[in-house]
Amino acid sequence: MNIWRTVMTKEFEDRGTTYSIHENVNIGEVKVADEVVAIIAGLAATEVEGVDSLGGNITNEIVSKLGMKNLSKGVKVTVEESSVLVDITLNLKYGTQIPAVSAKVQDKVKSAIETMTGLSVTEVNIKVASVNVEN
Repeated sequence: MNIWRTVMTKEFEDRGTTYSIHENVNIGEVKVADEVVAIIAGLAATEVEGVDSLGGNITNEIVSKLGMKNLSKGVKVTVEESSVLVDITLNLKYGTQIPAVSAKVQDKVKSAIETMTGLSVTEVNIKVASVNVEN
């Protein structure tokens, strides 16, 4: 009996592309949705000092103004076999050193994805969309 295939729901299948990260013929396989990888990247990025928020398109901005959180806004992941390419759009705090903060975000995102999924991160590209000034 394969528990993983039995438990997989339509909701999981609707989360976009999924990637097998572990397969054991005797037990089953573990699949991770691309949205999960994007959420891991987004959460890791926002933990870095100097990052104000994740950027995103106008739809994401309207959704966040309505109080709904989209934990993967501003993050795009491309998974090919067992490697990941990440593009993140950030809003930084005024006064931060952009190169230093960007390097910390790249390290933190790479580490988080590799630790949690076992996938290899080949690139973490940062786009700074704005610098926010505190009131």
